[in-house]
Amino acid sequence: MDFCAERIKTIESDIRGKNYYTALDFESKGIKVLKLNTGNPATFGFGMPDSVRAALMENPDRAVGYSDPRGAATARQAILDYHLSTGIKDITLDDVFIGNGVSEIGSILSTVLFNPGDEILLPMPTYSLWSMQTELSGAKTVYYKCDEQNGWNPDIDHIKSLVTPKTKCMVVINPNNPTGVVYSEEILKEIAEIARQNNIIVLSDEIYDRLVFEGKKHIPFATVAPDVPVITMSGLSKSHCLCGFRCGWMVLSGNEKVRSEIREGIMKVVAIRLSANAIMETIIPAAIKDTEYTKAMLKEGGRLYEQRKAAWAALDKIEGLSYVKNDAAFYIFPRVKAGLDSDKKFVRELLLEKKILLVPGTGFLQQDNDHFRIILLPEANELNWAINEIGDFLKNYNSKRGV
Repeated sequence: MDFCAERIKTIESDIRGKNYYTALDFESKGIKVLKLNTGNPATFGFGMPDSVRAALMENPDRAVGYSDPRGAATARQAILDYHLSTGIKDITLDDVFIGNGVSEIGSILSTVLFNPGDEILLPMPTYSLWSMQTELSGAKTVYYKCDEQNGWNPDIDHIKSLVTPKTKCMVVINPNNPTGVVYSEEILKEIAEIARQNNIIVLSDEIYDRLVFEGKKHIPFATVAPDVPVITMSGLSKSHCLCGFRCGWMVLSGNEKVRSEIREGIMKVVAIRLSANAIMETIIPAAIKDTEYTKAMLKEGGRLYEQRKAAWAALDKIEGLSYVKNDAAFYIFPRVKAGLDSDKKFVRELLLEKKILLVPGTGFLQQDNDHFRIILLPEANELNWAINEIGDFLKNYNSKRGV
């Protein structure tokens, strides 16, 4: 007799899977491991914004009881004002829901929207939250290509070829994880037209919307598709380095009839889970108001700016790798030019030999076996060292393979 549900058998995370626990085992024995597997800024010395610290100290008593299942009104108002300021129109407080990170938001939405047999369009590569939530719901994952030769932009013709009468939702991750690219307005409009013509709901994961480097602009999907049902997701985990606060939200926009039905479904699910973390909700207005904390990381001399610069310089020296420069966030997704028999094996052996933990490309459902993701969060000198070590390992690895 199997005691676990059948649906759990396909669930797997390469971000926090076997290699992650091996790394923890090394650390328990006093062996240092550089964990470049997950975007957790606090691990690398990014501190709490002073604005958040002050709000936290001033409001603890407000967080003793359950909050509104949708989220505290003051926090939702701050979120609403923020998204109105980005150009999203015709949204109200009733369209805003707060969750324990975008991870919980994804779980809520898959429960509300996905039926067994529904087809959900996901980017390839994709953040595994969306593929695993789709699997758990019994819906079918259908992957549309993001073209590395075209700056990792979605392949519009491929998306069109995948749409069927069973296609219900499309996930767009912009800025993208794991590639770090930002999509153009033209690409977003083409995706919007596909959704419009086929009555598809768009789930737009925009958690990195404020971590965009100079020269690029993030365009909220809902602003190019005001008539299409869009659920925009964001939060403070990355922009304000508050991963442990589990602060995420969603905003419903577009077709009011569809939006109303989805809103009613979400209300049922959030009521069951009672409320999001109330202490987290107390700091949302202060954090959203504090734009300078994030901007300081992105400008010349800021940590994310300098670390990205160091990573590019180090990667440029490795003959066996190619990569697309990231526009946003703190990820980069290099390709091994000679190919790999198994990206999982490559990442495993790198961990065992160099004590550096990466995530293989197949952990993001990239099917060519040739990629891996690097987190650009360590200080520039440590990041330079790590990439040099990866290059040294790759050279020896290829030599053993006769490449």
